[in-house]
Amino acid sequence: MIRRLVAIAVLGGVLASAVYVFRFGWPEPLRPIVERLSLTTAQKKAAPTQPPPMIPEVEVITVEPKKEVPFPIVYAGRIAGFREVEVRAQVGGILLKREFDEGARVKKGQVLFRIDPAPFQAALDRAEAQLEQDRATLREAEENYTRIRQLQQRDFASRRQLDEATRVRDQAKAAVRAAEAEIRTAKLNLGYTVIEAPVAGVTALTSPPEGSLVQAQQTLLTSITQLDPAYVNFSFTNEEAQEFRRLNEQREKPLTEKDLTVELHFGDGTVYPHEGRIDTAAQRVDARTGTIQARAIFPNPDGTLLPGLFVRIVIRGVTLPNAIIIPEAAISQGPQGPFVFVVADENKAEVRPIRLGPQLSQGRVVEEGLKADDRVITSGILRVRPGGTVKPVPAGPRPQGQTPPAGAPAGGPP
Repeated sequence: MIRRLVAIAVLGGVLASAVYVFRFGWPEPLRPIVERLSLTTAQKKAAPTQPPPMIPEVEVITVEPKKEVPFPIVYAGRIAGFREVEVRAQVGGILLKREFDEGARVKKGQVLFRIDPAPFQAALDRAEAQLEQDRATLREAEENYTRIRQLQQRDFASRRQLDEATRVRDQAKAAVRAAEAEIRTAKLNLGYTVIEAPVAGVTALTSPPEGSLVQAQQTLLTSITQLDPAYVNFSFTNEEAQEFRRLNEQREKPLTEKDLTVELHFGDGTVYPHEGRIDTAAQRVDARTGTIQARAIFPNPDGTLLPGLFVRIVIRGVTLPNAIIIPEAAISQGPQGPFVFVVADENKAEVRPIRLGPQLSQGRVVEEGLKADDRVITSGILRVRPGGTVKPVPAGPRPQGQTPPAGAPAGGPP
């Protein structure tokens, strides 16, 4: 009974308070507290629920070192003739005729010039006449020697007479040999009046005019550039030579010049159909350029390769052992140099500084910083933060024309 009376009294007080607040508002001391509570409640009702942060999806590749990766090396080169031959007369005289067109191609043994042969024909005739005279003298000396020897054997001639006959006979023999040598010389000089091409190639554009006086071994008649085969001169730095030696030392079987082939590209991009090879390389560094001079040799049966032409050569046969290659899109640049993002344990993105090697058609070689089975992020790098969680998916082929996003987060790696 008492509890019921207390409840009725409390209920009545609450109703009275509610009527008072409804008609006159909250009392002045309680009004700030009520307003603050009302505002907090309204904000809680109005604030939307925040969604959990999204984990970026990134494409990754698994690092797999390749045992042997072809490494073509490109150099700029210039074509040079295999041989440059100066054609000079071996005898002097009047130039009677030029038997070729200036600047034309000639064959080996082809007649180029004719020098007046009359003086040399006369010298040959004179030498032949002298030979006949010396042979007659020799016959007389031999007959006299035979007669004196027979007389000396019968004591009708002295020893001195025999010695004198022997001397005269020997002098006559020597004179005959000298005359025969003169004939050979005269024939050579007569033959030198017809000047033939020593090699096949292209002649110079200028030569002495017909009727000129040619001086033996001095007057330059023309020059011939042998085009087949053709040289290609190029150069490389000492650092490149040291790098090649380092790569060669890492191989089980070092490369030799016989393992290398050379491909020639013209300025318009066309490829020369014949394959060349490395011919030689200098064993010193050029003091003017700081490079090492080398040359390749190519067959040139059609004369397509002309001296002085600038070309590009591609040396094939060099390989990189145990090379790690990643796409260019995976590489970012920071204050400390190039780096990549690697997916570590618990799918956390980790910054990995790397040292880059040569660029190939398949991608970029990484010399340091990565190892086998590392998962490298290749796409979605802009959404990655160091230490952040990512959702890795295997990188697959992309539609033609679509390029993966690249770049690095602001500030680069720490």
